[in-house]
Amino acid sequence: MAYKIFIDQGHNPQNPNAGAEGNGLREQDLVYVIGILAGELLSASPDFEVKYSRETPDQILGTSVATSLKARVDMANEWGADFFISLHANASNISQASGSEGFAYSRQSAGYAMGEDILTELNLSTGLQNRGMSVRPSLYVLRKTQMPAVLIELGFITNEYDAALMRDEPGIFAEGIYNGVLRYYNL
Repeated sequence: MAYKIFIDQGHNPQNPNAGAEGNGLREQDLVYVIGILAGELLSASPDFEVKYSRETPDQILGTSVATSLKARVDMANEWGADFFISLHANASNISQASGSEGFAYSRQSAGYAMGEDILTELNLSTGLQNRGMSVRPSLYVLRKTQMPAVLIELGFITNEYDAALMRDEPGIFAEGIYNGVLRYYNL
């Protein structure tokens, strides 16, 4: 039996629910590519089946931020996903802020454990600092999914180095996500 992994490439290509911008890049574009590459790695294994929130880079979900988030969660819930992974790029007013971090509904959740594994592997594949996992039960995609969920901030789009790495080396981020999922499932 294959694990059903739902990859949510955070945000829409334009409003409603467009993402952060920095260094001439857009969050929604970076995470779209990284999500597809991670899904391709997972799909190449008989252990995984993958679905994406955005099948194409120009796909828009919902007509507001609320309906965009609901559409993503509803897709995963209706599919009966085993795990929900939402990918994002962080932003900060402090241009030196760098690294990867994650959020889960609770410390006891499977999402927290998988997030730790993904962050460990992202650090190994990208060299970016592992900023750790935090609990954020208020996030809609963590609160409304019927399966364990994790939100991963891959790097800071407002940091010149992080942003260039996400743009130029999306495969190393995908590899980190893939290896983190393997680590979580002991595969």
